Amino acid sequence: MRFILCFFMGVLVGAGGLWYLGTDQGRSRAQATGAQIETAAKSAHDAIEQKLRDLKLSPQEVKDELARTGQVVRRKTQAAGQTIADVALDTRLTAAVKAKLVVNRELSGRDISVSTTGAVVVLSGTVGSPEEISKAMLVAMETDGVKEVVSKLQVAPPTGSK
Repeated sequence: MRFILCFFMGVLVGAGGLWYLGTDQGRSRAQATGAQIETAAKSAHDAIEQKLRDLKLSPQEVKDELARTGQVVRRKTQAAGQTIADVALDTRLTAAVKAKLVVNRELSGRDISVSTTGAVVVLSGTVGSPEEISKAMLVAMETDGVKEVVSKLQVAPPTGSK
């Protein structure tokens, strides 16, 4: 009985999500989120490329280090592996926080940009009230793996005011 109930709830949630993504607002939010994820992935790729370029050593340096410690390849591979893991975590955190913000009906998630470095999430953009800043920060803090949240969010003036 419990399985059937969970199954039908899943179907309802899935159908609701498909309906929402079929609306103009849902499509624009999905496109904005996709663009942010693409930007984060490019940033991650660029950071990895730079780190790998930094790790290249001349043959003489490799020979000298190998003669001294015998651990050049392992040590440098570990450093690259850790960098890749850190960048992957930051990219995952950015995507997770952005997705939570977009689906939160109490927030205008498409107006909030998310970036992550070293598991520190930075929120920027505009929101409608200080309460939305609190809610956005809470959403980010509740994401597994986030160490710190920095808000650079600004409260937008009400529409129609000068």
